[in-house]
Amino acid sequence: MNSGYSHHGASRTKKSLLGWIFNGGSPDEDIIDNLDVLRQRSRDLYMGGSALSTGALKTARTNVIGTGLRLKPAIDADFLGIDEEQADELKRTIEREFALWSESVDCDAQRLNNFFELQQLAYLSQLMSGDCFALLPMIPRPHSVYDLRIRLMEADRVCDPDRIDGRDIKGGVECNEYGEVIAYWFSSRHPLSTSSKRQTWTRVEAFGLQSGRRNLLHLMESERPEQRRGVPILAPVIEPLKQLGRYTEAELMAAVVSGMFTVFIKSNTPQTPLGEGIDLEHQVDSEDETTYELGNGAIIGLAPGEEAQMANPGRPNSAFDGFVTAILRQVGAALEIPYELLVKHFTASYSASRAALLEAWKSFRMRRSWLAADFCQPIYEEWFAEAVAKGRIPAPGFFDDPLIRRAYTRAEWHGPSPGQIDPLKEANAAILRIKAAISTIERETAELTGGDFEQNVRQRAREERLLQASSLTISGGDPTSEEVLESNEDEQEQ
Repeated sequence: MNSGYSHHGASRTKKSLLGWIFNGGSPDEDIIDNLDVLRQRSRDLYMGGSALSTGALKTARTNVIGTGLRLKPAIDADFLGIDEEQADELKRTIEREFALWSESVDCDAQRLNNFFELQQLAYLSQLMSGDCFALLPMIPRPHSVYDLRIRLMEADRVCDPDRIDGRDIKGGVECNEYGEVIAYWFSSRHPLSTSSKRQTWTRVEAFGLQSGRRNLLHLMESERPEQRRGVPILAPVIEPLKQLGRYTEAELMAAVVSGMFTVFIKSNTPQTPLGEGIDLEHQVDSEDETTYELGNGAIIGLAPGEEAQMANPGRPNSAFDGFVTAILRQVGAALEIPYELLVKHFTASYSASRAALLEAWKSFRMRRSWLAADFCQPIYEEWFAEAVAKGRIPAPGFFDDPLIRRAYTRAEWHGPSPGQIDPLKEANAAILRIKAAISTIERETAELTGGDFEQNVRQRAREERLLQASSLTISGGDPTSEEVLESNEDEQEQ
């Protein structure tokens, strides 16, 4: 007897489900076997196949990364046995040294981008291609204090070699009998390149056998256990985005045709030249005598026996905006980007717009935390180890105990703030959270403005001294609780 899901989603007798053709597979069959097509279609959508696709990826990149995730050392002073003053001095030393490396293009193996620009590039590549790889070679350079470099590699470069020799290699990722990723196989040239260079493969171990050092980072968002390669974020919505792009182009062309006023003249004499009423510079293909072209206010001569049958496209289409909006709401749900943010169109109330932004920032914060943990923090730890080894940062016991190493390298990564629809309300909410010990001034400063609390305090102290020396004061009253309450009541009435 049928029971449970066999009556519903797994039913093979319901007419509504009989036409559902399905054939599931493992992550290797479902993902790796389709990755080449998914990547190329995703890139085509980004490079012009769909303006909305480009906007979606850039919106995610800008909100998650922005100008870059900034380091805020959070060393465990209690465990290390140092006082607060020593900890603050050590933090400032770390920040200065890291800025020396991260703000220079020397951190890039290609010497093109600094660390924060590499974050943008790595994340955008991961969104577009499904995954991105970052090698961490040590490359000495003249006049460069540090040797650590970041070399970003596009997803296609990791692929199966010609000969596998019994190894468990799929999608260029090699695993051992326990399912642990032990190596990646990099092609000597991009598989889609037209270069005549012979293609060979280099095996790069995920971790050094003796040192245990991470040789590379694999940026990938997993969606299934035992998954080896990532999927482009646009993969679930490639078809609707492409169809929507085609529909938009068709509507645009129909509107252009509808906006042209062209007169056709039928003559009994064949001497009337075709296309005479359109200026040569406005003709699309003047060399093709079989082409009939439309133009603004043009007069077209027809040959004997020819007759123009005009089809009125009836544009602009009043239903266009509503239909596109309905599709984009579904696309936005799949990408975790609300429709309002996807198209940068905020026409609802303050509460509705804020709710949309808050929902989007749940996703952005999750992705930011993931990128900080999988990209920024491992690179920071590699850099820190080099800085300690070279005597640039004092860290006794750093190489002796993993706990001490962790205590020194603890850090927070802050990115751009979400922005405020009503800055007054956001600021007052931050003050209340601080007073209730729900949050800290440092965190609220980073969340609201992307600034640094300690730097702000030092700068404000300097500004106060200058104001006192000049006998000046900053005018402007603080909003009272009654004013804030009245503002909230007005919003609720709207």
